[in-house]
Amino acid sequence: MPAAPWIVSDDLWELLEPLLPTKERRFRYPGRKRLCDRQALQGILFVPHTGIAWAHLPRELGFGSGVTCWRRLDEWQRAGVWERLHAELLSRLRAAGELEWSRAIADSSQIQAKKGAPKRARARSTAGVRAPSSISSSTRRASLSPGA
Repeated sequence: MPAAPWIVSDDLWELLEPLLPTKERRFRYPGRKRLCDRQALQGILFVPHTGIAWAHLPRELGFGSGVTCWRRLDEWQRAGVWERLHAELLSRLRAAGELEWSRAIADSSQIQAKKGAPKRARARSTAGVRAPSSISSSTRRASLSPGA
């Protein structure tokens, strides 16, 4: 029987573990012991695979709470873990000659927009003349009230 897709294999864990930031416990007031990174990763993978909300992640699975997994995902995103893992996987595929560039695509979610790019000029109107406003008028209307 194949393993569930959210279970992290030993090979993948060996590749990913050195990329994860280490978080030392405080000596004074150490708080609750941190959930194992591997369990948190499995919880992170479980949520999108099943389509459940983070808040509904069952604790019985041993992945910790949904909030814990979400925070770990955010922490690792900020630390650049996913970018480094992607680069590592690409370099291994490239070294093995397994990349098929004829089937590669790039979309706007993968290519960063430059923040200092010049602003686009405002689009010109294609109408010949401006349409009259329906909420204000440049001409004064005659009053309909008596005595005015």
